[in-house]
Amino acid sequence: MKELPKVFANKIDKDINNTQDIFYGSISRFNNIRNSNKQDIIRKINNIFKSSNHVYKSLVKISYENRVEEKVIVGRTNNYLITINKEYIKISDILDIEKI
Repeated sequence: MKELPKVFANKIDKDINNTQDIFYGSISRFNNIRNSNKQDIIRKINNIFKSSNHVYKSLVKISYENRVEEKVIVGRTNNYLITINKEYIKISDILDIEKI
């Protein structure tokens, strides 16, 4: 049986302190409201794409902070909706979405 070569390893002759204390917190309750609303938006988007009426494209009404637009969506990524005109709509900017 053939012997394997020996592995070189440096000696550790000092104390190693590579642990960190990390704390997370929320400044206000508004963040929780925004996160739950964001989950609702994602759920609505998933329902639009899962719908039996969605074959290739869906006409939707998207509400933003200061405007409402009608768009034809054809796809999505993790962060964006893709329209038939190759526009990318950031999902985090959407306040509400509904199929027309």
